[in-house]
Amino acid sequence: MRLFAALVPPESVLDEISHAIAPHVGQVPGLRWPDRATWHITLAFYGDVPDHVLPDLEVRLARAAGRHDPLDVSFSGFGGFSSVRRARVFWIGMAGDPMNRLADSVRAAGRRAGAVQTDEKRFHPHLTLGRARSETDLRPLVESLAGFQGSPWRAEEVELVRSHLGGQVRYESLGRWALGR
Repeated sequence: MRLFAALVPPESVLDEISHAIAPHVGQVPGLRWPDRATWHITLAFYGDVPDHVLPDLEVRLARAAGRHDPLDVSFSGFGGFSSVRRARVFWIGMAGDPMNRLADSVRAAGRRAGAVQTDEKRFHPHLTLGRARSETDLRPLVESLAGFQGSPWRAEEVELVRSHLGGQVRYESLGRWALGR
């Protein structure tokens, strides 16, 4: 099964982002806008994980989450990977408490449990809002959204998510663990 660990923002915060990007949805040629139900902040991507790894992964994620305090964050700043000028991914970034240590912990939990495909790219906290098959210049879009600042919110739990691929990507929550003791 294809798994990742994530933070899922509250609906009120996602409403703000939806409202900010609404005038632009469908207006950028080649940019596909994923369903809002799939919006999350990936802390660790585990890839295809054998079923027998799941129980140990859950134990280790609970332990990792318990070692970190809740995070006070907000959404701020839009951008693109690999660059705004030649992007295949359109995202909104994060401000507030850094979540790098938390991301490192949940990645390590995956490796120790046997999730051998864990992604080791440098962590860049963001929420993906759009994808393009070819490089797209997102500078006008990013510039038009430059004034956006999301409301502060508290990230209080880590969620383990299963990704069902196919015609329409669907996510299934397999468990949640509170940050802090």
